[in-house]
Amino acid sequence: MMNFSAHTGVLWQHSGMRILLVDDDIELCKLMRRFLHSEGIDAHCVHDGDAGLTQACSGDFDLALLDVMLPGKNGMDLLREIRQQSQLPIIMLTARGEEMDRIIGLELGADDYLPKPCNPRELAARIRAVLRRTASGALSTPQVIRAGSIELHPQSRTIVDQGHPLALTTTEYAILATLIEQAGTVVSKQTLSESALGKRFGPFDRALDVHIGHLRKKLSPLPDGVSRIKTIRAVGWLLIAE
Repeated sequence: MMNFSAHTGVLWQHSGMRILLVDDDIELCKLMRRFLHSEGIDAHCVHDGDAGLTQACSGDFDLALLDVMLPGKNGMDLLREIRQQSQLPIIMLTARGEEMDRIIGLELGADDYLPKPCNPRELAARIRAVLRRTASGALSTPQVIRAGSIELHPQSRTIVDQGHPLALTTTEYAILATLIEQAGTVVSKQTLSESALGKRFGPFDRALDVHIGHLRKKLSPLPDGVSRIKTIRAVGWLLIAE
C-alpha cells in the first residue's frame, strides 16, 4: 500500500493539469487523487483497461499513470494499444522487484515507471519530471538544430529524419533532443539521465539503454549501415552527425 498519510507540500502547481490514473484499487485511487489534488493536479480515476484506453486517447489528459495489474486488459496490453493511437506521456506503476515488468513497459513505450508501494514525494517528482519534458518545447526558441540529416524543431517538439517526422514518446524525444544538441560529443549516462529523464543515473538502471534501443530502430542508419547512436562503453552515447 502506498503511504499517502502526510501532506508533503506543494511540489507542482499547474493550472488545468489533468492526470489519468488507471488502477483497480479503488481505495488507493482515492488516496492518490487526494494527494495529487494537494499538489495542484486534477486526477481522474478509472478502474479497468477498456475505460483507460478510451480516456487515454480522448485528448483530455496531460499524463497517465497505469497499473500493470489490471483486470481484463492488463496494463501492458493497455500501454500497447494507447501507443498505437497516442503519444500521451505514461508512467507505469509496477510491483516492487518486478524488473521484467519495468523493462517490458519501457520497450512498449512507457516514459517512466514507478514501483509500488511508492513514496508520494517520488510520485510527484516523477510526474513533474515527465511533464517538464513535455512542456519544455513550448519555452524553446524556434530555431532548427541540425545534425546531418536529422532536424530538431524545439518549438513544435518534432524531430525529422531525412525529411520524415519521427514518432517518438516524450522520453524518446527528450533523449534524442539532448543527443542532437550535443551531436559529435559524448554525452555521459549521468548527464543524459538528468537532462532527459530528470533523475540521477543508477548503476543498475536500464531505462536509458531501452530508450536508446528504441531510437536506434527509429533513426535511419549511416550510409554504411551503422547506427547513428554510438555506445561509448562505460561512459555514455554519441550521436554521429553525418
